[in-house]
Amino acid sequence: MVGTLTLRITAVAALGAAFAAAAVASPSAGVPTVKAASNVALGADIVVSSKGLTLYHYLPDTKRAIKCTGPCAILFPPLLISAGAKPVAGPGLAASKLGTVKRPDGKLQVTYNGLTLYRDFYDRSAGQVNGQGQQRAWYAVTPAGSVTKAPANAPAPAESAAAGQPGNTAQPEQPAPATGPAPQPPPLVCVIDDVCIPQSQAQ
Repeated sequence: MVGTLTLRITAVAALGAAFAAAAVASPSAGVPTVKAASNVALGADIVVSSKGLTLYHYLPDTKRAIKCTGPCAILFPPLLISAGAKPVAGPGLAASKLGTVKRPDGKLQVTYNGLTLYRDFYDRSAGQVNGQGQQRAWYAVTPAGSVTKAPANAPAPAESAAAGQPGNTAQPEQPAPATGPAPQPPPLVCVIDDVCIPQSQAQ
């Protein structure tokens, strides 16, 4: 039992080394650190990174204490900025709401309206919101500077514009047979204090 737990914690540490560098934002002139984007799954405008990845806030974080550290910051990497740099607001965001806060490890994390900003390990492309509602503590941030607790809904499939139109004799294309449920993010394994890691990393 102890050996298994040790292996899982070691896997978390290995993930941390792999993703630590990727979490640092290095804004250059004219390139925004964060910007606003419309998210179909949430049905709302949200704050995203320069690459379009959803940014979340961890509700237990406060101005005086950052609670997401260690393994938590591996699954939800904080949006960091280099020392001496200033975050840049992109279209749809208020520059006056941007700021930074020093994390326990001394690194600077970007904030918006005082809300600490994080990415999600499972979000690999723009528009994904796998972190929304996780542990009832992780929520996407809005351009107004608050969080949205809207549930993440899958967009409805687009229908053929030609189907059902008068004078159209072609039969609508039949959907392909279902091959199973839609793919889901890999399951997590909770190792300690409600901290979870990808199951594939915990073997």
